[in-house]
Amino acid sequence: MNARRSAFIDIRPLTTVPAFARLWVGATLSGLGGQLTIVAVMLQVYDFTGDTFAVSMIAVAGLIPMVLAGLYGGLLADAFDRRAVALIAASVTFVSTALIAALAWTQVESLWSLYLLSVVNSAANSIVMTTRSAITPRLLPRDLLPAAAALQGVTVGIMVMAGPALAGVLVATVGYAWTYSVDVLLMSSLFLGLWTLPRLRPEGTIARPGLESLRDGLGFLRKAGNIRLQYILDITAMTFGQPTALFPAVGAVLLGGGAITTGVLTAAVALGALLSSLLSGPIARYRHHGLGIERSIIVYGASILAFGAVLAAAALGAFAPETVGPNTPNVVLIAAGAAVLAVSGAADNVSAIYRSSMMQSAVPDAMRGRLQGIFTVVVAGGPRIGALYAGTLATFTALWFPPLLGGFLIIGIVAVLVRLSPGFRAYDAAHPVP
Repeated sequence: MNARRSAFIDIRPLTTVPAFARLWVGATLSGLGGQLTIVAVMLQVYDFTGDTFAVSMIAVAGLIPMVLAGLYGGLLADAFDRRAVALIAASVTFVSTALIAALAWTQVESLWSLYLLSVVNSAANSIVMTTRSAITPRLLPRDLLPAAAALQGVTVGIMVMAGPALAGVLVATVGYAWTYSVDVLLMSSLFLGLWTLPRLRPEGTIARPGLESLRDGLGFLRKAGNIRLQYILDITAMTFGQPTALFPAVGAVLLGGGAITTGVLTAAVALGALLSSLLSGPIARYRHHGLGIERSIIVYGASILAFGAVLAAAALGAFAPETVGPNTPNVVLIAAGAAVLAVSGAADNVSAIYRSSMMQSAVPDAMRGRLQGIFTVVVAGGPRIGALYAGTLATFTALWFPPLLGGFLIIGIVAVLVRLSPGFRAYDAAHPVP
């Protein structure tokens, strides 16, 4: 079927550009392994402490190092061979994961070792993400960038859907050491995709990494109204609409099912992302990316609000067995929560397709690393701020309150900001303007 008419995902980036195909396969497999470690660390910290706030602090502790690494990684990507930068950062990610596994096998892991190695891992991975995103537009023509962004949604869907579910099962059956070790094995695939790339020096004027280079990037962003607003919209959605840090406590005390419920809820988000990517033909062909970002984030906010309502119903005892616990889950409300989270994953992925395409099309190559660095900070840092919001507010109120309030805030803030920016709504992918 013609890719221009099909409702299904456009796979031409994989079939026509072997270098991109290898990079995509490596990123998908290594991302799947990374999710095993992320979820296993969350569960292990909750085992150590029994405290949702402690779980949220995993993300918060890594925020500043990850922000600095993402920004500096963008400077490096605009100054040196992007392939080499990505390979070095991937090596650090690999070693930190191997150390987490080794500590688990020797049974000398501690709360602080999990925090420290998670921080190193997230910082190095931030550089990998930044550099890899700057590489993609060099491998593909501009008209295939939305399709490449949709394929990234498949990657996210696979790794976040299968990863947390598999992590929950592995932790519950064979323990933490084996779970971390599987990540080490899968992460090695990332090197294949990076190693086989050609040298990719930045095009145009090469900026020496440093404060002046960063100031140039921020100066460009101040003039790039469409790029700047998409950053603000994404931060809004991730700050008030990230209930992931609540999942261990939700599975333990509110919906029941324990680690399995944590995996199911996390996987539901990814299932929505995966389905929306598989059916992304019309999405990738839609040219009005600013309008698409606005509508998808509003749908995202509504779905997070609905998840808060599901948790509130659970708190009131709706559909619950006599005693909710690890072996007595509230099946009806777990299914309802998973359904609305799947909608949130689909909406977030549609927004990501348009945001990524706008970034890669409208920003010149000489500036792309720095802007991707800021973009990576937004994408990866937003959920960590959201974890702090959700964990802190839930500690002082109830598990259902952060997503319920957050959904209302997302819808209202996004509607106001976009209404004040008519140029964003008028953005046309055929004539990209940063």
